Amino acid sequence: MLAMLIGFASCSKKEAKMKNTVVEVTTFSLKSTANSQTFNALDTRVEENFTSKQPGFIRRESGVNEEGIYTVIVYWKTISDAEASMKKFMGDAAVSEYAGMIEGTSMKMNRYTINTDFMADNSSFIEMMSFELKDAINAEDFDVVNKKVGSKTSTQKGYVQRITGVDETGKQVVIIYWDTKENSDAYLPTFMKDATSKEFMGMMNQPSIEMTRSQVLTHLKQTQMTNKDKVVALLNSFNNGDKTPISYINPEKYIQHNLSVGDGLAGFGEVMQHAPEGGFKANVLRAFEDGDYVFTHTEYDFFGPKAGFDVFKFENGKIVEHWDNLLEVQKPNPSGRTQFDGATKIKDLDKTEANKKAVTDFIEKVLLGHEMDKLTTYINPTNYVQHNPAVADGLDGFGEAMKYFAENGLVMEYTKLHKVLGQGNFVLAMSEGKFGKGEHTAFYDLFRLEDGQIVEHWDVISPIPPKTEWKNTNGKF
Repeated sequence: MLAMLIGFASCSKKEAKMKNTVVEVTTFSLKSTANSQTFNALDTRVEENFTSKQPGFIRRESGVNEEGIYTVIVYWKTISDAEASMKKFMGDAAVSEYAGMIEGTSMKMNRYTINTDFMADNSSFIEMMSFELKDAINAEDFDVVNKKVGSKTSTQKGYVQRITGVDETGKQVVIIYWDTKENSDAYLPTFMKDATSKEFMGMMNQPSIEMTRSQVLTHLKQTQMTNKDKVVALLNSFNNGDKTPISYINPEKYIQHNLSVGDGLAGFGEVMQHAPEGGFKANVLRAFEDGDYVFTHTEYDFFGPKAGFDVFKFENGKIVEHWDNLLEVQKPNPSGRTQFDGATKIKDLDKTEANKKAVTDFIEKVLLGHEMDKLTTYINPTNYVQHNPAVADGLDGFGEAMKYFAENGLVMEYTKLHKVLGQGNFVLAMSEGKFGKGEHTAFYDLFRLEDGQIVEHWDVISPIPPKTEWKNTNGKF
């Protein structure tokens, strides 16, 4: 992961000539808790204060696509210059906040030798495709077809420049600069139907193809904070004392479902007044957005160390409703996993609804309907990572836990599914039931899915207090 951070070099605003030089391409996504506005500002700062000052630097462009995947393209005179910059970068405290916002497991970096003069200063949109050739393809034959494709592309409206390169293993890259995204979009259908393009794509090893289409950050319109940004800022205000995020809550309508807290802003304020010396702390580990809802997974110091899931509903950009479930922090489970570790990368955004349906079906058919023969339809039988404090990994761990409950007269019974929220490969389910010796219980389950099956699970199981102890009348769900 660290070596990949060399891609975060800075961009010269002057035209640069490049002959037999190196282009370094890094792609990554941000952590689910990161604010893209803040990151983009830091990107500019790194650009101006660090990389542009490194020996051998030529130019840098950074962009982001519609799914939040960033591409950073840096041109260097030599590979040695790129490597030297990386070593300095890794020890520079000034870039630590920037690097800390990046999802490390998402990062990929390659360097390619090129032989092209850069002439795309005014581009606002970049296409980048990297790939390996099929084993049977001769590189010289590919170069002929590659040039034909480049020639056709250069005649299109909005085309600015096309740069190609190859790394030491033979992996190829094509970078196309456009004046606008609209002109790039307009050419795509023509490209895909063209016979030369089909020959070009047919020479590639298909599984190796990676493509991003990115808006250049310097041309990107800064949008308002997302609802997710607002929630993360609100929870982080426990740590930094910032009063601004309170304004993200609707003062006229704030429905509270934490039954230990009074309704409205008054109830929130009362809790804050009773904070211990040093205040509350919140380490937001995962944050997701689904329509008008934001849900988070947080490590709290809230009257003691706790694991928590929070759900916030927005109307017109303001928080109007809040649900949560909290549990004291427990020791690692039999597989050595905690309530907080595990995967954080959001992906498969196009599969959000399918994944929500899979979780809904799992709870309704297996947990509510007791159709245990369908368990392996929904849970991957060979890859199931468990973060419940008392249960080990895999279906064997699940079975052992159920056996223990049965032998000791304990129950884990789901009686109603209230809400299912998701973003990409993560889905949160809010359910009601009985637990232990039959206590009325709220189950909050966070699932991570791959290829339509559950492969990782976190939960918070917490008793619902009797109505005589409620500080609001809104109910748990």
